Amino acid sequence: MKPSAAAPNSLPWPPMIYGAAALAAWLLNRLIPFGMVSSAPLHLLGGALMLAGAMLDLSAMLLMYRRRANILPHRAATALVTAFPFSISRNPIYLGNTILLAGAALAFNNLWLAAFDIAAVQAVTILAIQREEAHLAVLFGSAWQNYAQRVPRWLGVLSNNTQNAKND
Repeated sequence: MKPSAAAPNSLPWPPMIYGAAALAAWLLNRLIPFGMVSSAPLHLLGGALMLAGAMLDLSAMLLMYRRRANILPHRAATALVTAFPFSISRNPIYLGNTILLAGAALAFNNLWLAAFDIAAVQAVTILAIQREEAHLAVLFGSAWQNYAQRVPRWLGVLSNNTQNAKND
């Protein structure tokens, strides 16, 4: 892929991937139930994780709206947003979606959701994030590089930390 200032993708991969993962897990669980011992504490933990993921998504979207930054993953970036929650993850919306699906796995006792969530993280990284980061590097140059060195792609333990921006 050749980085450019044009849109990083022709399709909005992340919502498509996370949506397909949730749908596939739900359908597969109807055919082949894959859960664990169901318990109220696990359901509550799952609900709390779902809420946390949704709140992370919404806070990032609201900040992007306030900064007049394009939120559509298949359109060119219009601003480099680095304030919270972008100060803890370069991809807080994708992280929020990941946390939401993980929580749903517990809340609905559907471990297919957890399995498809892991696959979704990999697919989003390859099909969206790597392309978006190359796009941002072209548009914002040293400001992007400084940001990428400070903030992990996903979240500390979920990323290869700061090397991601240099190696992709």
